[in-house]
Amino acid sequence: MTALLREVIGDVLRNARTDQGRTLREVSDSARVSLGYLSEVERGRKEASSELLNAICDALDVPLSRVLSDAGESMARREAAADVNVAHIDAATKVVIPQVVSMAVA
Repeated sequence: MTALLREVIGDVLRNARTDQGRTLREVSDSARVSLGYLSEVERGRKEASSELLNAICDALDVPLSRVLSDAGESMARREAAADVNVAHIDAATKVVIPQVVSMAVA
């Protein structure tokens, strides 16, 4: 299953924050967002609005375009990895589809 965009953006934001050695509290205070909500965004549980993303990026001093670019690259890597794990059926492979049997309702 492909990751959701909000999960990937959350990973990028968390990595930016931890790379700077900053706490959730520091960034949430600077971005003027609750600590709990920022945590939810970083964990991909909440979908941040463009205004909120901009405030978080400003607090991290990271351009929004970089966050979106990094998220896009991460999604592309995840999708490529998922494609490798998908079984491919070639033309020579026979697929058997079982017949649907109706069941009596009591």
